[in-house]
Amino acid sequence: MAPDRTSLRRSRLVPIVAVLAGIAAIVFVVIRSSHGVDGSADRAGSAASTPVRSEWEDRDPTDPMTFGPVDAPVGLVVFTDYQCPYCAKWSHDTLPALLPYADAGDLRIELRDMNIFGDESERAARAAYSAALQGHLREFHAALFADGRPRPKSALSDDALLALAGELRLDTGRFRTDYESRTVLSAVRNKASDGFTAGTYSTPAFILGGQPILGAQPTKVFTDKLRSELDAAGR
Repeated sequence: MAPDRTSLRRSRLVPIVAVLAGIAAIVFVVIRSSHGVDGSADRAGSAASTPVRSEWEDRDPTDPMTFGPVDAPVGLVVFTDYQCPYCAKWSHDTLPALLPYADAGDLRIELRDMNIFGDESERAARAAYSAALQGHLREFHAALFADGRPRPKSALSDDALLALAGELRLDTGRFRTDYESRTVLSAVRNKASDGFTAGTYSTPAFILGGQPILGAQPTKVFTDKLRSELDAAGR
């Protein structure tokens, strides 16, 4: 993400949620499109033609860390970390229920790896990004959160992540080149910066249909909200 976009976002922030989690504060800042204000009447009148999208949805067709088409009527931004146990639980329990909507063209999912747990998190994010460049984000993401648990730190070393790429039958030569590149490192750090600019200091956190959802809530919270947004969009 270019610096000017980050500066623009920061200048347009409107705080909507502040939640304390231990000593960490989570403040979500969401700016609603002029076509989608909170009034249900306005949504009923215009959402079908112009879906509500939060300022934090990039809708970038070149972003590999996504599921679903850029023009899906509903967007979900996921702030996550590959060492976060609740992120692992959400990815194991809830993400599989949402992916069919992405595959059907009804939902755009954009991952933002926050890397708040340290170097191992950033290495895992670089590895996931490198796998995504080969079109294998889904498999690699699932492998990093196998059985709904994060991998131990020892399994997030450079060698271990390269070995995982081999197990998943990726092109390991290309994977290593991408993984070690400044381009991937910059992309990963920009995504984390995007989350911090949004005021996200704890994971998991989400923006679904322009509204924040904090923590690994039950799957039904996400599917009910998604269906409500799809109904409003006439889908």
